Amino acid sequence: MRKLGISVFPQHVPLEDSLNYVEMAAKYGFSRIFTCLISANDKEEFAKLEKICKRANELGFEVIADVDPTVFESLNITYKELDRFKEIGLAGLRLDLGFSGSEEAEMSFDDNDLMIELNISNGTSYVNNILSYEANRANIIGCHNFYPRRYTALSREQFLRTSKQFKELNLRTAAFVSSNEGEYGPWFVVDGGLPTLEEHRGMDIAVQAKDLWNTGLIDDVIVGNMFASEAELKALSELNRNELELSVEFVDEATATEKELVLTQKHFNRGDVSAYVIRSTMTRVNYKQYDFAPHDTVSLELGDVTVDNNGYERYKGEMQIALQAMENSGNTNVVARVVPEERYLLETIQPWQHFRLIEKNK
Repeated sequence: MRKLGISVFPQHVPLEDSLNYVEMAAKYGFSRIFTCLISANDKEEFAKLEKICKRANELGFEVIADVDPTVFESLNITYKELDRFKEIGLAGLRLDLGFSGSEEAEMSFDDNDLMIELNISNGTSYVNNILSYEANRANIIGCHNFYPRRYTALSREQFLRTSKQFKELNLRTAAFVSSNEGEYGPWFVVDGGLPTLEEHRGMDIAVQAKDLWNTGLIDDVIVGNMFASEAELKALSELNRNELELSVEFVDEATATEKELVLTQKHFNRGDVSAYVIRSTMTRVNYKQYDFAPHDTVSLELGDVTVDNNGYERYKGEMQIALQAMENSGNTNVVARVVPEERYLLETIQPWQHFRLIEKNK
């Protein structure tokens, strides 16, 4: 099952604030936490993190912490001694600065059963090297980076290429979305949030998550910065994690039958795809007995949701979504429009892909 997660950086805020955030996220079905494990030499901050992990474990979260070699040194342990991490309450370790491959493979078999999380974003052969040492694949997972500085996050091309590398190895994957309310990251620079994809910076958080899941390459979506607002957490919790849902706004003249057709049918994009429209052709079969009088037969624009009217006898009742501007013969009713912030997702819909349409704010 695809999961939702938050990030917690306890060094910036009072303990109570972090605990309240964890509890609010739990209320909305979140079950992952990303954090950075600081040096054990800072005993006060280390104790705060342990308390957060304890409460998170009680609420059913898995906590994965970014760990670099200095943390091992401060705990006076090696990669062969992972008990202390389990005692803290961690479910896994993110090794952004890794070892040679054999060490990570050995860690994946540790009796503490910790997950070993690898950085997806770099796109190197690092993961293949670890697996070549016959690592325990059940405990090897991947997660993308987040990027505090504007214009430094991944391009879509890099994101897709590197994500496919892990997905083709059947490894669990995760990536970050960015809250438009969160002020804190692991460092003091949070320039427009903490997304994985640069194009997501400043975008509505739910749209970011829809995009990540719609690639079919990401299992878990984690909010990179804290604190996301309760409204943002709620919006993420209400998303369909397995099927793309696009929000639409109906035109005033849309009929009850047209609204029912748009909102209740299980749409899929016809396999012999058009460059002009997404075609949901089964609606003309399911609604062939209905009358569709002409209305709003205006020229079409990207994102227009249409139903062919009685003027197209053979196609009457077929629902389409316009992919570009085009003229209207008068036989097609514009019944709704995909909300502007989600229209770019239309170009990502693949042949035969299933999708749903939902009314905005409903």
